[in-house]
Amino acid sequence: MANPPIMHIRNVVKSFARGGERIEVLKHLSLDVPEGEFLGIMGPSGSGKTTLLNLIAGLDKPDSGELRIGGALVSAMSESQLAAWRTRNVGFIFQFYHLLPVLTAYENIELPLLLLPLGSSQRRQQVMTALDLVGLCDRMHHRPGQLSGGQQQRVGIARAIVTDPTVIVADEPTGDLDSRSAEDIMNLLVELQKGLHKTILLVTHDPRAAERAERVVHLEKGKLVEAEMLEAQAASTAGDTNIRR
Repeated sequence: MANPPIMHIRNVVKSFARGGERIEVLKHLSLDVPEGEFLGIMGPSGSGKTTLLNLIAGLDKPDSGELRIGGALVSAMSESQLAAWRTRNVGFIFQFYHLLPVLTAYENIELPLLLLPLGSSQRRQQVMTALDLVGLCDRMHHRPGQLSGGQQQRVGIARAIVTDPTVIVADEPTGDLDSRSAEDIMNLLVELQKGLHKTILLVTHDPRAAERAERVVHLEKGKLVEAEMLEAQAASTAGDTNIRR
């Protein structure tokens, strides 16, 4: 039996001003994500993938529609409410890591915890747990410039999970890595989903990364298309081609 949805998105519209016109990026988009699912999101550049991820992460707000995560109506929150909710409920993994170069791996991971009412000993315990999960306890005092790309992304993942968030969102997390490091990062994300039962949303252009997800949806011109529908469309197109032949 499938887990109940942890995320409900209904008729979400998001547009941006460009020049003198309004460009609608997401068009009445609806999506349910079961708790503990690893969902892959694919689509061409400009299809709205990162915009959708930013809405889910509470980094932006929709023009209209409803976005509910873990029972919280995120789409109705004020900016200050969003900031507080985001700190406790969302872990964000970036393509280019976004680590502060003057801080050690430990200090970069600790940053989100400084926004929470935690004592130093509790912060240390959570940072060390996150470092252990990503296998970097021996690099905790290294700064980003002393780490490989794969190690920097592991620090980014540890920072994303250190608050024990409800949802982890990853925007092209393997896009700046070689194939071996990319595979290691995907193995780690699967481990977080399976072992810690985290709900993970992955935006990627890489079919090999998308294969690790349990389900893949495709964004096409601001609308979601399930992978199965795309396969059916491809089969139909192939059939039409054969008939014409």
